[in-house]
Amino acid sequence: MLSYRHAFHAGNHADVLKHFVQVQLHLYMNQKDVPYTYIDTHSGAGVYALDSFQSTKKSEFETGIGPLWSATNVPEALKPYLDLVKAMNPSGKMRYYPGSPYVAEQLARAEDRLRLFELHPADVRILAENFRKVEAHKAEQGERARGRRVLIEHGDGFESLKKLLPPLSRRALVLIDPPYEIKDDYRKVRDALDDALGRFPSGMYAIWYPVLQRMESRQFADRLKRLPAKEWLNVTLTVSTPGPDGFGLHSSGMFILNPPYTLEPLLRQTLPYLVQVLGKDAGARFTIETGTQLTGAAARMAADGPRTPVGNARRASPLSGKGSLRLPGQSMPREGEEDPRAVGAAAAPAAPRPTGARRVWRPDGTAAAKPQAPAQGNARSASDRPTAPAGAQARPATGARPAAPRKDGAGTPRPGGNKGGKR
Repeated sequence: MLSYRHAFHAGNHADVLKHFVQVQLHLYMNQKDVPYTYIDTHSGAGVYALDSFQSTKKSEFETGIGPLWSATNVPEALKPYLDLVKAMNPSGKMRYYPGSPYVAEQLARAEDRLRLFELHPADVRILAENFRKVEAHKAEQGERARGRRVLIEHGDGFESLKKLLPPLSRRALVLIDPPYEIKDDYRKVRDALDDALGRFPSGMYAIWYPVLQRMESRQFADRLKRLPAKEWLNVTLTVSTPGPDGFGLHSSGMFILNPPYTLEPLLRQTLPYLVQVLGKDAGARFTIETGTQLTGAAARMAADGPRTPVGNARRASPLSGKGSLRLPGQSMPREGEEDPRAVGAAAAPAAPRPTGARRVWRPDGTAAAKPQAPAQGNARSASDRPTAPAGAQARPATGARPAAPRKDGAGTPRPGGNKGGKR
């Protein structure tokens, strides 16, 4: 489908998360002298006018770059991203917003290579024209063009990725962010990554995705966690509680395979600020998860073993003033009865999730403890896990901020996802 045009959504909260993370990945890649290849599978137009008809139709930039434009006390990690946006608006008025190709062009070095793909015929023409203007401006400044540094191709980024991996320099940053207009996009992303990791397992892959109510979106991150990458990081940003009509994009995520070790602490420092500035109501929050590749018995359990809850299938449930994680088909103990799952809880710790999750950072800056790996053949299913002790609050599976308790002490379930546009 070619109906999606990112000009209608440029500069929204999803763009802020995506481009902030992209800036940090480029800065990390620039620390080594060896050149790298930047590959953008769904480039879009490259630059967007925020005063255009498309952008002003819904003014989605007011949910993202708008509040940040004049924000104060900005965290240090966020400044390079904001400086880049303001540099393309020298008048001081917020008129233009960069797409991911422009971000890469500004941060990549002269020896690095950019390979940009776009399937929409109108957007690929605008992309080529925008880069022609960039090259013309550099020529006026006395900068010489360096060979075929930037290549723009009208084509399918999923298929084109295959011919570019592995790069000659053995260093690459790949950004994948399709429109997700059709359910098949989720499968295409995973298949493309599976193939890419087989060709170039040490590459850095960044995937943007919407957090929606549809099953494909809720299961997407868990499916990516099972890819054969050495490490992964998953971060989500939610700016408001989903509405009852099921429309609108309220939350999005960035999933990075083989992330730099510097990214997680930078996210911990910056995400609370973004929640504070961009958040619309009490539903605003963020989550950060990290994990490692599954191997051996854990990988077999993920593929063939007990069913692992995904998305909203695992949530806090009210039970006599304490939280309980219940899987479909499990009975809930009545008030006054002893929960059989709590028997022997002190004797053995709960087994880690089959996704290989290492830690989850909550919005208050605290982290869940890193679970110890169980011996093979001794892992317990989710139904054997003990419940929290009396009086303790339930920790959501996503690591989000726990809901405030009601007067009767019962926990409240976390609101579900929402269906909406892409970015």
